[in-house]
Amino acid sequence: MKILTISLSLIMLSQTTLAQLEKRLDSAIASSVQSGEPGIALYVENNGKVIYKNAFGLDNTNGKKLSATTNFRMASVSKQFTAMCILLLEKDGKVSFDDPISRFFPEIPAVVGNKILLRHLLTHSSGIIDYENIMDNSKTTQLLDADVLTLLSKQDTTYFTPGSKFRYSNSAYALLALITERVSGKSFPQFMKDRIFKPLKMKNSLMYEGSTPIPNRAMGFARDRNKMLYANDQSSTSAVKGDGGVYTSLNDYSKWTHALWEGKLVDLPAVLKRLNFPIKQVTGSYYGPGWFYFDKDQPSLFHSGSTCGFSTFSINIPGQKTSIVYYSNIANNSAPWKKILEILASEGIANPAQVFQLHELTR
Repeated sequence: MKILTISLSLIMLSQTTLAQLEKRLDSAIASSVQSGEPGIALYVENNGKVIYKNAFGLDNTNGKKLSATTNFRMASVSKQFTAMCILLLEKDGKVSFDDPISRFFPEIPAVVGNKILLRHLLTHSSGIIDYENIMDNSKTTQLLDADVLTLLSKQDTTYFTPGSKFRYSNSAYALLALITERVSGKSFPQFMKDRIFKPLKMKNSLMYEGSTPIPNRAMGFARDRNKMLYANDQSSTSAVKGDGGVYTSLNDYSKWTHALWEGKLVDLPAVLKRLNFPIKQVTGSYYGPGWFYFDKDQPSLFHSGSTCGFSTFSINIPGQKTSIVYYSNIANNSAPWKKILEILASEGIANPAQVFQLHELTR
């Protein structure tokens, strides 16, 4: 996989240019959303100024329109929230990035648990076995984070020596959710609510728990081989929380973005310098806690998420106060995202060739 540097050129856009840009984005999104179908929500902030926030399509078959308050499933974009839980525990002095996971999971064979460190889980460098490859697909009940641990407790090997390579791992982030619970004494959803959502006034954001109602919820959909739409909101792994269970809206996510810029929870640039794993040393690309990024001094952050009924993308440049956030309640709906980036590129706000490739690394 070729990885290119994200480069966002900030310019001051005139009111006329902004109005034209808004129309172009509206047109691109509207043309990608069929009447009476689910759709897309987009938020763009450049140089600390909101230049676009809109949504097209429906949250369900009930006819309610998507909006900036609609809660979408984040899929793997959730990992930045899971990672933040661990960063907060480290800030509290309750964990160390160099703790072996055997400290938290005596169930995991020591030959594995003593070698994998907390930092390896956070940076996808643990080599831990993918739970998706060892789960029993014949079962009809959904897998939980605790079930992931049960599966991993039977594995006495890793794909490679921990810390030697990069391999994207949902298993790692399921374990991080369980570590949060075992160290804090709270459930993972409650810890996230108490330490992230409440302090940042993300009032409608929450972790998926099945029976817990989700306000303003978008339901997920997918297309079959004939491009026909069908409901596809849940899968056998949708109840695993740590790797992809957060629901949030454009409005709430913007609060999260600003909190990262302002260091309200942790000093993220400082953490990235302490906690990263080089994916491609030559191009200067890394994976830090919940983000792909480039350049340790001026990090350009990126993550995408893809699940049975949702597609999500987030670009965040803290040093330039730029954020581009795309949500769709249709699976594998990345074509409109590319069109959007091309439009933004024409105004110097994004370069599609330099960000779109990274999506493949989160699959």
